[in-house]
This record gives sequence, structure tokens and C-alpha cells, in this order.
Amino acid sequence: MHGDVSILDLVGNTPLIRLENLTRHLQHVEVYGKAEYLNPAGSVKDRPALNMIRAGIESGELTKDKIILDSTSGNTGIAYAMIGAALGYKVKLVMPGNVSAERRAIVKMYGAETVLSSGLEGSDGAILKAREIYEANPGLYFKPDQYNNEANPQAHYLGTGPEIFRQTDGRVTHFLATIGTSGTLMGTGRYLKEANPEIRIIAVEPDHGMHGIEGLKHMASSIKPGIYEEAVHDEKISADTESAYDMQARLANEEGIFVGFSAGAAVHAAINVA
Repeated sequence: MHGDVSILDLVGNTPLIRLENLTRHLQHVEVYGKAEYLNPAGSVKDRPALNMIRAGIESGELTKDKIILDSTSGNTGIAYAMIGAALGYKVKLVMPGNVSAERRAIVKMYGAETVLSSGLEGSDGAILKAREIYEANPGLYFKPDQYNNEANPQAHYLGTGPEIFRQTDGRVTHFLATIGTSGTLMGTGRYLKEANPEIRIIAVEPDHGMHGIEGLKHMASSIKPGIYEEAVHDEKISADTESAYDMQARLANEEGIFVGFSAGAAVHAAINVA
């Protein structure tokens, strides 16, 4: 039956979109964005969230009587909430107090519970608060721990990386990704380097700790994710908040692509590299 598809079957296999209008001034260069907003919960985080939950089910750590608990600045939490609703699991999310009202409303619509940590402490504060909640009653929760779970980058090693290599017919020369958990950068970067060691893997991070790009980490001033390995990328470049916001607006106005600020940071960096 052709219509027999679960919402979770729609995660991944997103297209590449050429950014033609933003790059008209560039000669002999093609810049593409991976349309991760087409995932069912609207972001690239659907991939690792689903892979971590499936790994928990397969290992027996996640059972129907447990609550999925993790810290999130937004998109992974939205993905957890969507997947929890689809599979019948309760979800509790710890989010920084300054996370957007829209993100809180979305996870609530999916039926997830939210706990707010200090907005001033950002994602690090949410990490510590989630750890505190889990340690108070570990038998009640399944904690994927997205910053330290190898199933996070594995989702990209098995999915995002092969897709990009296939969709570009192996012609990709540079791959850029922003650093939040670092899962996209680590998994995709590893795959592409194995496919062709000449491909340049470039990390993009905010230019300082007090930035305004929701979901991203300035590594020198943050808790370093356990899954992050500096050796995976060839280079690290900075993106300032104003440029990320400006590029987000330009993507909407000039390409008709509505994405978040972290994508704005990545595209700003990609065009500078090009």
C-alpha cells in the first residue's frame, strides 16, 4: 500500500538547494544548502533525535514506562517531542529561559513538558539542570544526552554524509556546519573525509561566548560536548550574531528560504569561504 508511511519515515533524504541569487557575484563556485527544514519537525535535529531514541529502544534502556529527558535549546527538543508523540513516549525538556516563546509553544503542542533553566547560563545551564533532574530519579527517565551520545553523529555518518556525497555526484569540495552539539559536523565530516580526504571540513562557531545565535556553542567558553573531536575538521571560522541575522533575512528575501539564525551563520560563512 503506497500510503502506508509513518511520520518518522520522512526523516532524512532532504534535497540540496543551490543558492543562486546570493552567489551571483561568485564565479565558478556552487553553494548549496541542505534543506533540513523539510524534516517533519522542521530541522536537522530530527535525524539524531530519532537515532538516539531508536538506539535506546534497541538497547532496552528506553521502555514505555520511562520519560525521555534531555536538555535542548530548541530544535532537538522539538524533534524529541514529535518523536515521543509518534511513538507514545512522555517527554520532558530542559530549556534555557531565554528560548523563544514559539519553540516552547511547539513542544507543548506535541505534548512535552518543559522545565526552564537560567537564560543567562544558556545551553550549559540547561545541561546541568537536566543532569540534576535525572540524578534525582534515574529510574524514571531515559536520558539520550545529545552532547555525549555517539548515536548523534552516527545519524549523520549514516545519513547526511552519504546523501551529500551522492547528491553532488562526489563533487563536493567543502562542507561547513555550525557547532551546537557538533553532531552534524562530526558525523557528516567523518563520512565525507573517508569518501574523499581532499574535502575540506569547516566548523562554524559564534565569535564569542555572549552571542545571540540560538543553539550554537562558542567552544572556548562552553561545556565541550563529549562527541566533539577537533581533529575531524580542517578549519574553524567565526560568525558574528549580526551577520547571522542578516543572512537569515537575506535567505528569506532573496532565495525564498525561511530558516533559523544558525543556518544564517552557516551560509554567511560558506559564502565568505567561497
